[in-house]
Amino acid sequence: MSQTMISIQLASHEHGDAIANIFTQSRKLLTFLPELHTAAEDKAFIKNSVLLEKTVHVAIIDNEIVGFIAWGDGWIDHLYVAPAFTDRQIGSRLLQQALEDTASLRLWTFQKNHGAQRFYERFGFTVETQTDGADNEEKEPDMLYIWNRPSD
Repeated sequence: MSQTMISIQLASHEHGDAIANIFTQSRKLLTFLPELHTAAEDKAFIKNSVLLEKTVHVAIIDNEIVGFIAWGDGWIDHLYVAPAFTDRQIGSRLLQQALEDTASLRLWTFQKNHGAQRFYERFGFTVETQTDGADNEEKEPDMLYIWNRPSD
């Protein structure tokens, strides 16, 4: 699939259901994570927290939302692509949107999420620290990545 067919747009409240579905579906594929919330709780979280408090962009192909990124205050909080649409540069396009809008970013990813680690490292993110997961909701070991725009 050509990158030109992917449209990146600022999300609106009307996108909440589709974003929540992608969030729920994608996290289910992270089989090492406990399932702590229902799909209804995920939907409420996306609509009542993420969409209200973060900058959120969606990736759209043929009028279907296929991914999203949420960030703010120098942090990427969420970047998910619908499972049926992975490996099509959608995540790269979404991340590029955030990188263009800021000079530095931080994010957490789980130590067992090797695909995410490779993805972020390709964009120049580096590991700042690793934890045992005691401070995250899932209690899963994680790692903090940082990115700074290269100086000219």
